[in-house]
Amino acid sequence: MLRRATKVGRQFSNPVPTVIGGLSTIFKVLPHYLTNKAETVPVRALGPFKTDVSVYAAPPESGLRVTWMGHSSMLIEIDGVRVLVDPVWDERASPMRWAGPKRFFAAPLRLEDIPAVDVVLVSHDHYDHLGEATIRGLARLESMRGARWVTSLGVGKELRSFGVSAEKISELDWTESVTVNELEITAVPSRHFSGRSLFNRFETLWSAFVLKGSKHKVYFGADSGWWEGFAQIGATYGPFDLTMLEIGAFDALWDAIHLGPDGAARAFEALGGKGLMMPIHWGLFDLALHAWRQPIERMLELAGERGIMLWAPEPGRPTEVVGGVEVQSNWWR
Repeated sequence: MLRRATKVGRQFSNPVPTVIGGLSTIFKVLPHYLTNKAETVPVRALGPFKTDVSVYAAPPESGLRVTWMGHSSMLIEIDGVRVLVDPVWDERASPMRWAGPKRFFAAPLRLEDIPAVDVVLVSHDHYDHLGEATIRGLARLESMRGARWVTSLGVGKELRSFGVSAEKISELDWTESVTVNELEITAVPSRHFSGRSLFNRFETLWSAFVLKGSKHKVYFGADSGWWEGFAQIGATYGPFDLTMLEIGAFDALWDAIHLGPDGAARAFEALGGKGLMMPIHWGLFDLALHAWRQPIERMLELAGERGIMLWAPEPGRPTEVVGGVEVQSNWWR
């Protein structure tokens, strides 16, 4: 089940048969959208959240520290290696600067204040994971000069078009790895799709990633619906100290490609159920019909019921990951 990606013509295939909605889904969603009364966007302004950059002057005592910037963007410091993941500092997760899902709060850290990183990791090419303005900005920074850009097959073309030098990019197929400063990064299958328009879907690959340092392992689930491969990923690459799984932007109409809180709990257990679970892909953009707080509220319920140890810090706060120690910030309340 864990194998290289396959293609039909120009399009990559999911690891299991998956139907992705097109225009018909839009028409199904529209009535719900027009009658939806959920608080999908915060009524009150959130933040401001500010990252204390001075923290980065000293390495994490635990060897593992994460600064969550909201949604799926974060800075991971793992066993001496810094990894910037799915960076989106753009104002909107959209091809347009004047329309589309807008940030709930400003980025806690300015791009130019990000400490020098070893790796920029981009899981796939969707706008909420790959921000053009962000990539263009990062590509110009002195602090990124030594960074290796790691991504899924085909996404390198987008990165190059946004100013990243071709020789700095490593594109991975599923089950392929690259090692940067003794950190092994492996792309593993996820059940999702790609494309920055309706006309180029599936033409680049989408992946989850395993980060294996000298002492710690992290699973970054990126975007995925439920599939049976989670158990094999856990058995092959786990156990993980921190398992990052998406909980937001879910709906019954697209549960094949997004987990939601219930799917995340199921996936965490299938991956081995060890260590801490970090909820990602929530709290920053309005990408679905549910209330913006609903994913984390439901996740907390499930964690209590199933004994899942959650690791959910405040945006922008560099936070140590310590085995057996939960982090449950109430910033969203």
